[in-house]
Amino acid sequence: MKVGLGLPNADKSLLDGRLLVEIARRAEALGFSTLGTIGRVAYPSFEEMVTLAAAAGATERIGLMTDILLATTREPVLLAKQAATLDQLSGGRFVLGIGAGGREDDFTVTGSGFHDRGKRLDAALDLVHRAWRGEPVPGTSQPVTPRPVNGHSVPIAFGGYSAPVIRRVVKYGVGYTLGGGPPEALAGMMQRVSAAWKEAGREGKPRFWALAYFVLGDEVAAEAEQNLTAYYGDYGPRVWGGTVKSAADAKERVKGFEAIGCDELILFMAAPAVEQAERLAEAVL
Repeated sequence: MKVGLGLPNADKSLLDGRLLVEIARRAEALGFSTLGTIGRVAYPSFEEMVTLAAAAGATERIGLMTDILLATTREPVLLAKQAATLDQLSGGRFVLGIGAGGREDDFTVTGSGFHDRGKRLDAALDLVHRAWRGEPVPGTSQPVTPRPVNGHSVPIAFGGYSAPVIRRVVKYGVGYTLGGGPPEALAGMMQRVSAAWKEAGREGKPRFWALAYFVLGDEVAAEAEQNLTAYYGDYGPRVWGGTVKSAADAKERVKGFEAIGCDELILFMAAPAVEQAERLAEAVL
């Protein structure tokens, strides 16, 4: 199983965005497989696609993934253009992890409908794939995006737990990403997604990712807890309770996801510092 590093782009204690680029460079040198981002709109986080574009320019081999991006808060054609551009700039290293979202304020601030977000996501997925294939979209007969590196689409992973999520993985995706929780939670989704994938006659196998948070060192634990509580609100204490807080915990978390057949675990730093990446690498790589 691969182990990726989640950038602290949503940590409130991150005051200088250039640190994200520094961490990205160090993560590649340490041997992490992927750089992940997470994000909302109604929150002072660093925007995910721009962050990964900066990381792409500062690295050569490491993968890049939004884990996840709220696709239903964005205009679909512009999202398709941005994703295809990042795919090209990175030489095909980008995976677009997306979800429908669940916090109404993210939709209010963007003027997007909240209660019809699932239907809008389905319509958007059709539109972005048409754009990536170079087909006309409403308003023009010309292509509107660069062609993805693989010639047909930017790889998409979906997050969430509902039946429509599984349908979207099978129709449009390369796999599923678990946005937090124990290995058992991913194991259940792996069974459901794999069964639907096989029933639909898709070739190969879906890929599976999982997300977890970590902080290593008592001196930054309070900062990490504040970051997670601020971002997750009422869910903050639960997220903090499941956060990896020692090298031994990190090893056990990796071992647990590896045992169920997860393809890649992305561990997000809850306190922004290059040293956090180095401590994690020493524990699990």
